[in-house]
Amino acid sequence: MKIFYGVQGTGNGHITRARIMANELYAAGMDVTFQFTGRPADQYFDMAIFNGYQLRTGLTFNTEKGQVSYLKTARDAKPITFIKDVRSLDLNGYDLVISDFEPVTAWAAKNQKKPVLGIGHQYAFNHKIPRAGSDPIANQVMKYFAPADKGVGLHWHHFGQAILPPIIDTPEAPQHVIANKIVVYLPFEDQQAVIKLLAPFSNFEFHIYAPEVIASSYSHITCHPLSRVGFQKDLYDCVGIISNAGFELASEALQLGKKILAKPLHSQMEQISNALALKQLGYGHTMNTMDIKAIEHWLHDNHAIRITYPNVAKVLVQWLQDGMPEMGADFIEAIWSQVEVHQMQDGILTPSSKG
Repeated sequence: MKIFYGVQGTGNGHITRARIMANELYAAGMDVTFQFTGRPADQYFDMAIFNGYQLRTGLTFNTEKGQVSYLKTARDAKPITFIKDVRSLDLNGYDLVISDFEPVTAWAAKNQKKPVLGIGHQYAFNHKIPRAGSDPIANQVMKYFAPADKGVGLHWHHFGQAILPPIIDTPEAPQHVIANKIVVYLPFEDQQAVIKLLAPFSNFEFHIYAPEVIASSYSHITCHPLSRVGFQKDLYDCVGIISNAGFELASEALQLGKKILAKPLHSQMEQISNALALKQLGYGHTMNTMDIKAIEHWLHDNHAIRITYPNVAKVLVQWLQDGMPEMGADFIEAIWSQVEVHQMQDGILTPSSKG
């Protein structure tokens, strides 16, 4: 099977999910061409797995001080370039077109009358799941940004809907964690403000990852450039994460049993909804602003959730090979029956925590 796979590159979560799908697709002997849009070419990293991938400009959302700026987004959009990208993408010869909320691929497929399969968290919003922060603009963006003929939505819980668990690596949970080690990933926030906010908590060890590294004058705060390998190493043995409310990182944290403090991007319906879901499910803490009191409370709360998810990427690849049959109730139930939720205390499973 020959597949064209478009990936939204604005956030690292989409690319992380694509890496996992790439491993399973290649293992199944499929011929896959990946395309990424949404960020400058020099800002992609650890891309070796995507053999001969393509880059186009696409569309992205601009942020300012921790919230989406529709004004800056509209100002910096390049509609002529986008239209040229859509028209220049030739999808002839491909058996299947997949979009992980990537607009150039989705619209090129639509123009060429080729069915497109959407795989990603955003497609879960076609179902009845926790939702907050909606407005007319957000609703139109979700509907028309990267339209798909068939969508496979992903979420942390099924909410009684025909959606699947996250596509994430499924490593063994760490046997040992560093009780005061915290990973911080708040790329849309002012990094100097983040450092200033964390400075009083000298009993904790903070590892900040950001697109632009700011020097820290505090011994307990270390700033790192974006690196998949480095980030995964620190994530593996930390006790918790402070991050925006992106879907993929929270999924990885839940899989590893890390406590979560999420600060959603303002004016970003998906992240606001993710924060609501984390709170409703009891899977994490949230804060609407960079709140020092919320951070202090969370730092001293030793409770976390660990969720063991199945290898959803492998399930999906087999589903593709089977001809993409309708995902009936039995199919969905069989996958979610493999999910286990565990209670954690100080990084350790509590007795009788499965449920």
